[in-house]
Amino acid sequence: MRILLLSTGLKTGGAEQQVAGLAQAFVRKGHDVAIVSLTPGCEVTLPQGITVLHLNMRKTVPSMARALQQLNRFVRQWRPHVIHAHMVHANLLGRTLAALTTAPPVICTAHSAREGGRLRMLAYRLTDRWAALNSHVSESARQAMIDAGAVAPERIVVMPNGIDTNRFHPDPALREASRKTLGIETGTRLVVNIGRLVPEKAQLRLVQAFAAMAQDPEHADTRLLIAGEGPMHGELETAIRHHRAENFITLAGTRRDIPALLNAADLFVLSSDVEGMPLAVGEALACGCPVVATDAAGVAELLGDTGTIVPRGNEDALAKAMSDALARGPGSDTDQTRRRQRVLVHCSLDAVAHRWLACYAAVANAHGGITCAEPS
Repeated sequence: MRILLLSTGLKTGGAEQQVAGLAQAFVRKGHDVAIVSLTPGCEVTLPQGITVLHLNMRKTVPSMARALQQLNRFVRQWRPHVIHAHMVHANLLGRTLAALTTAPPVICTAHSAREGGRLRMLAYRLTDRWAALNSHVSESARQAMIDAGAVAPERIVVMPNGIDTNRFHPDPALREASRKTLGIETGTRLVVNIGRLVPEKAQLRLVQAFAAMAQDPEHADTRLLIAGEGPMHGELETAIRHHRAENFITLAGTRRDIPALLNAADLFVLSSDVEGMPLAVGEALACGCPVVATDAAGVAELLGDTGTIVPRGNEDALAKAMSDALARGPGSDTDQTRRRQRVLVHCSLDAVAHRWLACYAAVANAHGGITCAEPS
């Protein structure tokens, strides 16, 4: 099958990582994959040898028109069986292409419970007829789209993000090496947060909660590492200085060694206000790491009873949950296996890719004039 993945961007982020992961899985299964990104730059790892096109689109009408023309030209040349768009701008551009041309069927996946304000929800609703299928990554985020009037319930399904359990798995040797590289001494406990430094990830609240917890002598040996980059970097640095926490809170920037960080961690913490289905939570579970997370969209479905969930916006609850989790420690081998098993059963990347391939084949065949074999 020839699969075109259309993405708003390819920078570091959960949705972008999912596009890259699906591309890798499809190529491994013998399918042809091309990726078109609306914006320039690439910070994710893509399969070698696939076609990647950057439209370099800006938020102006002439630029959008040029991007649409370029996308149409590429689709006619590459001739995909299906176009799978990810994130709001790519979803809307894909639908516009379907409305104006004889493009193959367009599947649209949203990745956040808050895809935008009323204008974006109106745009989603008005263009819905040109999507062959809509999906969201969690049931709670799907319901948020329905409640916002963006889509009718019968027009949107849930397909979770896939977690690469071959890449993310418990590795004691990697844990030891990574902690040594990070300068984490024996007896020191490491808390890790991974995500873009943007308001919806609420790392500022995490810094405040962690600084409050660290005042307890019990946590004098505890460190927080935040991996990611974004516009909140300066404000987070200021908050860390304000709390005089430079010695125990580190902004680590963009990292390429996420499996190593999650193996090194004694606890993973998600502080987000807005999510769709947080990949980092699934990746932490796949590594057997204990998790504390806010009740953002998709968290309860992913975490189940294998971690601790606290209300969004409650620093005291977040601080207490971190303290309690650190006191419990990693648990038994059985506890760690349960965390990983939760991901293997519900959302391994191979299983999600298999489900998408079956979906692509059904949609392409229903579109007419195309016959695609469903995966066995």
